[in-house]
Amino acid sequence: MSTGLFGQNSKLAPDLAALLNTPGNSQRQVDVIVQLNPPGLLQTVTGLVGLLPGVNRLLYSLIPAVTQTLPVASILSLANLSSVKYISLDRPVGATLASATDYSHAAIGASFAASYGLTGDGIGVAVLDSGIANHPDLAGRVVYRESFVASKNADDYGHGSHVAGIVAGNGASSKSGVTGIAPGVKLIDLRVLDANGMSSDSVIIAAIDRAVQLSGKYNIRIINLSVGRPVYESYKNDPLVQAVEAAWKKGIVVVVAAGNFGRNGYSTILSPGNSPLAITVGAMKTLDTQSTSDDQIASYSSKGPTWGDLIVKPDLVAPGNLIMSLRTPGSTLDRAYPASVVDDSYARLSGTSMAAPMVSGAAALMLQRTPGLTPDTVKARLMKTASKSFPVASVTVDPTTQAVYPATYDMYTVGAGYLNLLGALNIYDSTSRSAASPAVAYNLAAGQALLTAATQTVWDNNLWSLANVWGTRSLEPLTAAWGSAAAWGSAAAWGSTAAWGSAAAWGSSAAWGSTSPWGSSAAWGSTAAWGSSAAWGSAAAWGSSAAWGSSTNGKGE
Repeated sequence: MSTGLFGQNSKLAPDLAALLNTPGNSQRQVDVIVQLNPPGLLQTVTGLVGLLPGVNRLLYSLIPAVTQTLPVASILSLANLSSVKYISLDRPVGATLASATDYSHAAIGASFAASYGLTGDGIGVAVLDSGIANHPDLAGRVVYRESFVASKNADDYGHGSHVAGIVAGNGASSKSGVTGIAPGVKLIDLRVLDANGMSSDSVIIAAIDRAVQLSGKYNIRIINLSVGRPVYESYKNDPLVQAVEAAWKKGIVVVVAAGNFGRNGYSTILSPGNSPLAITVGAMKTLDTQSTSDDQIASYSSKGPTWGDLIVKPDLVAPGNLIMSLRTPGSTLDRAYPASVVDDSYARLSGTSMAAPMVSGAAALMLQRTPGLTPDTVKARLMKTASKSFPVASVTVDPTTQAVYPATYDMYTVGAGYLNLLGALNIYDSTSRSAASPAVAYNLAAGQALLTAATQTVWDNNLWSLANVWGTRSLEPLTAAWGSAAAWGSAAAWGSTAAWGSAAAWGSSAAWGSTSPWGSSAAWGSTAAWGSSAAWGSAAAWGSSAAWGSSTNGKGE
């Protein structure tokens, strides 16, 4: 059997291989996702898997994969099957929350959509999140609900309703017009996060599967994923990314939050935001002014390029800091962060979780205006028309520690630019090619990093040239991203000591247990999100106390 980097079985994800190599784990029961090759052997392989100790839990129709619970000792036998392509742990996934007038609409030009008579009417948006609570601002527009997790109420966590309001709120409870970007869309509520804001790969994949199945009935053209987890392997093997890309190829625009680990530097994009196909969104802060001239990148917004694959991400940025949207009274976030409450109906939350639905709403308006647009054309138009005007640099000072976080507005920080809805609605360029985000090549001798678009993608065409889409940033050396501790060295990204390695989420005191980031001792608790013991400290973001902190739970900056 072939081996990859560090001598591990090439069919096994690095974190799974580390688990196999740890003494005393042989009888430990683990949940794994088994990808099959070729797809036609699904039933045959399912039968073979059934012969092994364990429980077959889920089959997917969107991707050729099965979720299996079995002892560690059986994993190598499973990997030895010729029909098995790749095996990974069923990993935890969480919300991308970082945590009164809201100027986000002015920043992206949303008011112009109303003048065109565009509300997103007829477009279905699947929100894969913690659920959507009953709220006057969404009355009559949640057309389908299904929960993939145990829950007592429509939104126990309070994250999904806020996200849905950014997409589709109509301001019925507001005197000052707190509306979503596309208040006429149909919402498909696929609940994947529990009361603590946590989920797993298998649950997210099952919900994406369902969104595709329902796409014809509800005209689902967009999936919003304000969730994420660390990157453990190449996107080519990541089952979560594979599900996202399968939905994209079925004609659904998939919008994903970049993550909230930007304070830790470059290569902090979460999965599935590392998918070259998906639209990955970083967060800006409007500084509560209507003008965009003073807007800045949120220091927590995750940066590219993606770990290991070096895909240029995010694709663009949108307002995500202190965004006012729907409140869910009594939810986990509502009880944990009373300072985020604006009134009985609304709350402010921050994070790339809030930026992603801005783009989902924009995509809905584009699709209402031109229903025949492909996901690739939607993405390419959003990126080409995104504003390229940014400050040269900015600085964020932590209000708790006084730590200083400088920002450079390179293509790994702001992508192709700042969401410009008016521009996106008034461009008529189209493409039949893929809009897969390009990779970046670094010339160590010359100290230069340059974009490398694959042939037959939209970016090797003059109309959509790299310079047209990314501006002068596509030609900058960007040496800051290639420091000695970066992911680009000879040790490669996928080793046992990688950022997401054996000491990460799978230990006995894993991040997902009773002391998880969303538990009673959450990272956003009394020691504040930005304190010295927060997720941004010297212990690095990716250890056992790492987190799904892509929303800052209202604190903002």
